[in-house]
Amino acid sequence: MKIAVRYSNALVDPDGFVSGHDAGATLVRRLLRLFPGSMLIGPGPRHCSGFDMIPLEFVDGDETIVISMDVIDSLSIWHTLNISCAEPKVMNFVWWNTSQFTHHVQLAGLALSCALFPTFANSERTASEVREIVTKLTVQPIAEQAKIGWVNLGIRLEHVRPHTDQPIPVVLYPAIYLSERKQPQLFVDVVERIVKRTPINVEARLHESHLISELAMRLSRRSWAWVGPLTATREDYWEALARTTAFLATADEESYGLEYIEALVAGAVGVFPDRAWARAILPTGYPFIYRTPAEAEEMLYRAVTDTARCRREMDTAADGDFGQWLRARHDDDYFEKAFAGRVTEWFGL
Repeated sequence: MKIAVRYSNALVDPDGFVSGHDAGATLVRRLLRLFPGSMLIGPGPRHCSGFDMIPLEFVDGDETIVISMDVIDSLSIWHTLNISCAEPKVMNFVWWNTSQFTHHVQLAGLALSCALFPTFANSERTASEVREIVTKLTVQPIAEQAKIGWVNLGIRLEHVRPHTDQPIPVVLYPAIYLSERKQPQLFVDVVERIVKRTPINVEARLHESHLISELAMRLSRRSWAWVGPLTATREDYWEALARTTAFLATADEESYGLEYIEALVAGAVGVFPDRAWARAILPTGYPFIYRTPAEAEEMLYRAVTDTARCRREMDTAADGDFGQWLRARHDDDYFEKAFAGRVTEWFGL
């Protein structure tokens, strides 16, 4: 049995590598690495670096499990495979926040797809949302047969670099998009007030589609801010995190929060909104969770002016070692074992 990964936004560079540092590209690479000999479904046949690209129409449905990261499209994937295969094997991977779908057609499509095909979610919270959507929007006989598993995505701990504090504290915008859900204006408002109180350097590494936005251009004109493209390599990305002092999270919703966990493990002090997604990835009693912009400002100010004490408070909330607490709960080894285990359970691979 073979594995084929379907993610319509995956891009392969001229050297045959999956390009990009966004979560989708990162997860495609992780799945291709997890299942040696797996394929990436793409526009045309091609030999790539360590894997083959193959059009969906060329997939042997009898011998291939398709892992669909485009969950709403799973029904059409099944129909395409069903032309030459009586029982196509399709598995959903929900790695994003379900709140992005607001239209009733999208929600109904998501519900039916997750009810009909085994579905793996990137966190317990996302899995609970999927179960709720399936229960509410499908009929009971279908909903009762839904197979839903989950585990925290985790990060590759071997990438982490030793932390180095900078003479002028570095505050990170902890996302690559300036979408409304991320509330980037709140971030800008808070750091602008911090700059009036103490020197900081703000860094925002954005997806190219958001670099030319009005907010990005306005922020880039500040003498204390650097706004630029994503780092060229994962090594550069982790080097940049290793010199980050703090970050301010402002998102309303997150399915997991991979970028935040990476920054925390790298040694940054994280300031979070009082949201369920944030509390799900942090220890009980984490000291830097704000309810108002004023609280966010005071917490971030402390993070950049009294960093050592803030880190001690984070350790106290995590039984003495915050870094170890994170590593024990967000190691991607757990993800890989759980994901592979579910594939074996559901399809006998």
